[in-house]
Formats: sequence, C-alpha cells, structure tokens
Amino acid sequence: MAEPDPDTISSGAGQRLGAPETLGISTLDPGHRPPAMPPGRHVTVRVRMLDDTEELFDISQKASGKVLFDLVCSHMNLIEGDYFGLEFQNQQKMMVWLDHIKPIIKQLRRPKHTILRFSVKFFPPDHAQLLEELTRYLFALQIKQDLFCGRLTCNDTSAALMVSYIIQSEIGDFEESQCRSHLLNNNYIPDQMPLIDKIMEFHSKNIGQTPAESDCHLLEVARRLEMYGIRLHPAKDREGTKLSLTVAHTGVLVFQGHTKINAFNWSKVRKLSFKRKRFLIKLRPDLNSSYQDTLEFLMPSRDCCKVFWKICVEYHAFFRLFEEPKPKPKPVLFSRGSSFRFSGRTQKQVIEYVKESEFKKIPFESCLTLSCIVFSSHYGHLWLRAGVVSNSPHLSASSGHSHGMVNGQKLLDLCSHSPDGRLPSPLTSPLLNDACSVRTDDEDEVRRKRFPTDRAYFIAKELLTTERTYVKDLEVVTSFQSAVGQDEATPDSLKDAIFSTFEPLHKFHTGFLREVEQRLALWEGRSNAHIKGDYQRIGDVLLKNLQGLKPLTANLSKQSEILLELEKACKASRRLEGLCRDFELQKVCYIPLNVFILRPLHRLIHYKQILERLCKHYPATHVDFRDCRAALADVSEVVDQLQGSLIKMENLQKLLELKKDLIGVDNLVVPGREFIRLGCLSKLSGKGLQQRMFFLFDDVILYTSRGMTATNQFKVHGQLPLHGMTIRESEDEWGVPHAFTLVGQRQSVVVAASSLVEMDKWMEDVKMAIEMAKTSNGPSSELLTSSLTDNKCPEDSSVEAESEDDMTAPHVSLEKPTPHRGNTMVHVCWHRNTSVSMVDFSIAVENQLSGNLLRKFKNSNGWQKLWVVFTNFSLFFYKSHQDDYPLASLPLLGYSVTVPSESENIHKDYVFKLHFKSHVYYFRSESEYTFERWMEVIRSATVPSSRARGLNGKETHA
Repeated sequence: MAEPDPDTISSGAGQRLGAPETLGISTLDPGHRPPAMPPGRHVTVRVRMLDDTEELFDISQKASGKVLFDLVCSHMNLIEGDYFGLEFQNQQKMMVWLDHIKPIIKQLRRPKHTILRFSVKFFPPDHAQLLEELTRYLFALQIKQDLFCGRLTCNDTSAALMVSYIIQSEIGDFEESQCRSHLLNNNYIPDQMPLIDKIMEFHSKNIGQTPAESDCHLLEVARRLEMYGIRLHPAKDREGTKLSLTVAHTGVLVFQGHTKINAFNWSKVRKLSFKRKRFLIKLRPDLNSSYQDTLEFLMPSRDCCKVFWKICVEYHAFFRLFEEPKPKPKPVLFSRGSSFRFSGRTQKQVIEYVKESEFKKIPFESCLTLSCIVFSSHYGHLWLRAGVVSNSPHLSASSGHSHGMVNGQKLLDLCSHSPDGRLPSPLTSPLLNDACSVRTDDEDEVRRKRFPTDRAYFIAKELLTTERTYVKDLEVVTSFQSAVGQDEATPDSLKDAIFSTFEPLHKFHTGFLREVEQRLALWEGRSNAHIKGDYQRIGDVLLKNLQGLKPLTANLSKQSEILLELEKACKASRRLEGLCRDFELQKVCYIPLNVFILRPLHRLIHYKQILERLCKHYPATHVDFRDCRAALADVSEVVDQLQGSLIKMENLQKLLELKKDLIGVDNLVVPGREFIRLGCLSKLSGKGLQQRMFFLFDDVILYTSRGMTATNQFKVHGQLPLHGMTIRESEDEWGVPHAFTLVGQRQSVVVAASSLVEMDKWMEDVKMAIEMAKTSNGPSSELLTSSLTDNKCPEDSSVEAESEDDMTAPHVSLEKPTPHRGNTMVHVCWHRNTSVSMVDFSIAVENQLSGNLLRKFKNSNGWQKLWVVFTNFSLFFYKSHQDDYPLASLPLLGYSVTVPSESENIHKDYVFKLHFKSHVYYFRSESEYTFERWMEVIRSATVPSSRARGLNGKETHA
C-alpha cells in the first residue's frame, strides 16, 4: 500500500503567481500562538509541506503527535487544520498517519531521518464546507499532487480542465507563447504532451479569474471525480479476487482497479473490526438486501488491517459525530482490543469554530492612520493593508482587532469588498475601538441628572430618536430616486410613483422632526424659555402633525405596486437591474431596498405604539392626555385601514428578497403564495448530514445549499410539495438528535434541527402549512428550473456520472459572478444555524428603536457612546445620529439578552448584556424606561416566537 513518492514532482512546476520561495500564509488573527511544549530532550523534525517546501520543527521527544501537528498549523496560521494530518513511512514501509495522542518518541523511531508529509486527511464532499480560502488553497495543492502522481485518475477533458485552473493561478491570464512554454517545461499530469492544446484552450477561457476563484473551480471539478480523495488499500474477497478498500465521508467503499464496485454507507454499517489479516464489516439487518450479516476481506497483514481500521474510525467520527468522542476508562486488570479513538474536532465543530471566529476578523473602519503594503503569497498579489492606531487596552489585548486586514478582508472604509470580490461576512461585529469614540462616565452621569426624569419625557425622546432614523431612511429612497430617475432605462411610471410618494413624505417629516427637536429642547430646559410647564408635553405636536400627515397616507396602500413595478422594470432592463444592485451595495442601504419602500407603513405603527404608551402613562386629568388620545384615534384609524394591505405587502417584500438570494427558481413570486419560515437544517443523505437552508411556503418546501461564488446566493437542490405530505419525528429511527422526516408523495427527506426548540418550531409550522395546503387552491408548487423539476437532488444520487458536460459546467456557472449582498437574513441564519419565521419578521417590524447607548466590551475599561439603531433583527452602530451609514452591525439571532450578574462587576444602572458563545457586550441606557424598551425589542429578535404565540399574542411585543 505504498503510495507514489511526491518527491519526484517537478520542482519547477508552477509556483503560486508571484509567490516567494517560502510559504508564509496567514489567515488567523495575531492571537494564534504555538502550543505549549512539554519538558524533555528536543529533536528536530522535518515536515514537507504541500508546496514541496520543507520546514524544521524543534520539539520535545515527550510531546504528543498533536503538539507537533498544532505547531505546524500554527506556523501556517491555519484555522481548519483538522482536515489535514501528518503522514510518514513506518518501519514496515507503510504510509501511516501520525497519532495525535501517542508521544512522538513512540511513533518516530529515527526522527532525524524521517520526513513527515503534511497532507489532506479528510476530504469533504463539497468544497463549500471549507470556509477559509487558505484551506481551499491547500486542498488545491493536494489535488495538484494527486494529479501528478496518477492517484487522481480521470478522463482527458477533466484532466485538461483542472490543469488549466492550476496554471491560471500560477502564471495568470492566458498568453499563448507563455502558456505553451510553461506546459512544455512543467508536467502536471502523466502523459501531458497530447493534451497541451486542450489545456491551452481551456486556459484561454479563464481570463480574469483570481487564484482564489481558480481554486474553487479546480475543487468543483475534482470533487465530482470517482477517485477524489481516494487512498486505496489492497485486499481480497473470500473468493480471492483482488480488490481495494477505501474510506470516504459516506462510508467504506470497494474498488476493483479504479472502478467503484460497492459502497457501504455509514448508516448501514453496524460495526467495523479486524482479526489478524481479516477486515470485518458487520451490517445492520436489512430485509431488502441480499448481503450477509458480516462481510469479510483479507488484507496483506494484520498491520495493514489495523491501519485501515484506524482511518475508518477517524473518518466516521469526523464526518458523522457532533463532537469528539470521550475516552473510555482504562480497565483495571486487562484490556481487550485496541484503545485507539479519534482525537480532534469533528467537522461540525470545525465549521462552528470558524463561523464563531468570523467575529474577530472584521475590524472597525475608523481611526485609520497607517497604511502599509503586505504581500500575500496565497493570492500572489500586493494588497493594501491599513493599520489601526489606538491606545485602547481592549485592542492591544484582543486578537486581530489592531490589524487592518485579517483573513484577506480589507477594512470597510477602504473597500466594502474583500480582495477576491466577496462581501464582508454577515456576522460583522461592532469592534469599535475606544480611541474612536468619546469616553463618557461620570461626565455623562452629571449630564443625565440635569434632564427630566418623567417617563413621558423618555417616551417623547423615543419619538425623537426614531424619527431621526426614519427621516434618514426616507433620504435613502429619495437618493435612490435621484440615482435611477435620471436614467432612461427607468420607466416614467416608476419615477412618478416613487417621487410622488416619497418626496412629499420626506419634506413633511423633516419639518415634523424639527418641531419635535424644538419641543424636546424646551422640555429639557435647553432654551431661553423660563416657563417650561406648557412645553413638557408632546401630544399637541403629534396631533397637529398626524392630522397633516393623513392626506399623504392615502396612497400608501399602493406601495406594493411600487415593489412590483420596480421588479418588472428590472426584469425588462439589465441596465436598471445593475443600477439597483449597485445602489443596494452602497453603505447607506444598510437593509434591503424594498424594506425602505415599506417604511412609511411601519412608521404609522410606531406612532400608534408611542401614543398608546403615553395614554397609558398619563392620568385622564393630565394636560397632555386629551391631545394624545385624539392623536391615537386618528392614527389608529389609518393603521386599521392599512393593516390588511401591510400584511400582504410584507409577504410580497419577503418573496422578492428571497428571490434575490436563490438560484434555480423560476416563479417564486406569484399571487397567493405565502412565505412561512426559512432556516438551517441538516439533511441526511448518502453523504451523511449536510447543512442546508430550507424555505417553507404555504404550498412547497425548498432546500438549498450555499454557493461559493461572489454572489453568495443559495442554489436550490429540490422541492417538496406540501399536498399529501406527512411529517414525523425520527430521532429513534436514525439515531440523530432532533431529527424528523418529511414524507412527500414523490420523495422523503430526513432532516435534523440544531436543537429541540428549533425542531418544535419547524414541525409546528410544517404541520400548519400541510393543513393549509389541504384546503387551499393556491399557486402551483412547480418552482424549480427545468433542470431540477424531477425533484431529484444532485447530492442524493449515490454515483455521480462524469462527463465532459459536467466537467465544463463549473467554468460556465462561475465565470463572472455578479456582486450580491452577503448580510441578508438568509445568510445570518446559515451562519448561526437557526431559523426565522414570517411571524418573527412581522414582530420585528413593530419593534424598532434608535438612540444613544454606552457600550463596553468584556475586557475593556471605559464605556463608549454610540448611536444605535435596532431593526431587521440587527443592531447598527454609528458614531452619531448625523452619520449617513453604519460603521458596524451585529445580527442578534442566536444571542441572549440578560442583566449582568454581581460577579461581572459592572456596578452601573440600566445595563443589559448581549452574549453569543464567547462574545459578550454590555450596553448601558440612560433611564429605566429606555432600559426596558431596549430589552423588549432585543428580546423580540433573540427569542423568535412560534406562529401561534405570534398570532395570538402579538400585542405583547408592541
């Protein structure tokens, strides 16, 4: 079972474009430190990297294999190191993996004379599961090695296509003479000469691809090949037929030559064991199968059996378990069998860890005073990095916050895209450093004591702060109207509809805001007025302005027409579609554009809520009560008239937004279709549990996977019509926590939720949708493009046929992706492994808030004053209310909001705490009322409601 030696790989073949001789790749924050070294005599160990460079590591002989492996990963600053391993040739001349638990001295008999190879150990089914670009680059290097030594066999078209991607990343865009010369001097595949013309033809189509994009293309082609990630172990069956055994993420595979002849999925395997030379596979009972209970294969030796058994144990644990298995207690007298176990994080734990570390990768954009040029050998380009100068103790102690570029992402003020054209992570954390904002503490306490303490004042102040945000939102729509209104591609009817609605509204609310600001200034005593009694009220201002607003609300029931007309115009004009997309990518458009268009309707609900709180607070004899009650009656009348239209418009807005996030849907937005829930579930297939996004409508369920292109869209894999569907819990049936089965008339799908609460929400909504489908004459459930209308998901087929069409398809689909927002609710749910319903969205519309808060990190000293806007399940952070766009954002799905405990030593009033895993933020409000309001609205986002609770008790969130 000795493998071809990669030493023979041509040293001249393709260094990374512009890369130096030694590889120094860094994607982690500077806080990543080498592991602690145990005492003992040190030895020097030589490790050959995937780019064929060799590195020397000084390590204690008593150190475990994990210490050496962590040292190698630390050297490369590799986060997703768990996919890799160190392999070496043992005394029996067999290639084996370094055991993480055993000491080095017990594994390497002659460390100075042993070369360990850093290689890919676990090959996932989809490169989309590799979240770091460095990881994908290292996988690409592994594919390059496997191609060269003949381990990754394929047809000529596939081989030529893959080589074209490799040389695109190494020498750049196609130039005929350079390309031909390079291929003549460097070999990438056995017998390369006959394929040179074909390679050059493919290379000429790769113009404009960055090395990172080429990596994605290469991995997309490679993963479809039957020999992808395959390491063959010689064996024989009971009849003496020569075979090979191998293990993959799906289970144990049997090959004859380079052809797969059998597969034993993990779900069918009950036990794997070995006895001397015999490798045994015990299957679960299956009445429909002709296989016997236990299959037996003969391998060359007991050592060969044990080596293969070990890698099977590790593959099963890595891809199938949720967490690392715990060690078994040692027997007191004697042991039976091997004590070997998988050591390390499972794939699920790796993905969760990398997603969590997203918070540490995007620094705050302000206070940029240094810039320097830093070379990245991964991309082979020079990128501008910016430094952040700060004396903040938080920044100096915290990993990654003081660097302007982490993980290949530029700071937001330099460019809103990362160097490969991708958008920043949707999990942007508000890493505002202390040097960038005014520190306020005792000074703010003194100021606060001067202001009124009446609850009515703080309710009126909420009107002021939220009105400031609303006027800014109206300015976004008017600026959009200016941007597209001058373009001839915009229909006149659309221009007139937007202008006639939003220009008068913006003008009116600008004046209204001015009046509210003046009244609050008098209320606070910040004017020359000596008699304040008549000014400590707000009802008269509200009554006058709401009566003036009434004529402008007449056309608000037709906002859906603006949404539909805009959608229709974008369909008809690619130019207008581009203008709208570019506008949505601007920083001022911090939420989806069509949400801004519905803001006037949302604002009427907010006025109603504010007036309800005032009327509840005032006694009937108060001077302000009569005006507030009259104003409440006026606005309630308008809200009641528009309520039905608003529900339909919110559903339409959500369908239009989802349409942008999905690829492979023909007719999502049709009359009568209702959106119910979207979120993340793990789908059980032949490849094990795989993360998928599910979308539940009143007639159909769609399931999708996230694409790896710059569009960040989700590709639809299949649909499940609700008509005739049943649903049942399946945890005991499949041995998977929180599992349930969707049984359709043509297809059944087993899925697992991330928690019991998530499972209950999904099952409740699906059952309700099934009942609705029984009595509904709603839209047709045929949503998918013609290529997927057979309801077959590509991931479910046990064998993927390889053809020239398949091999060239990724080149077409990924050639020039258009930019797309990566911070939509779909992406947040994907990263946080959760779900959100239409009821949650409706509640979120009612729960919006703005105002100043003091913010403190877990380990920082002072409090920072920030202008904070809560909307769309997220907190948006500004330095002041006058800023045009947020500096950072924090999606709150998955977070918990609580009050700090005594042990946290906050010792301030009106403080609430936000925490998600290891991320903790403290926020301090100015009064008991504002504290209650912030807790109330944030809980509406962090504790999503069930549909029943949302429909029956919606007023509790108001």
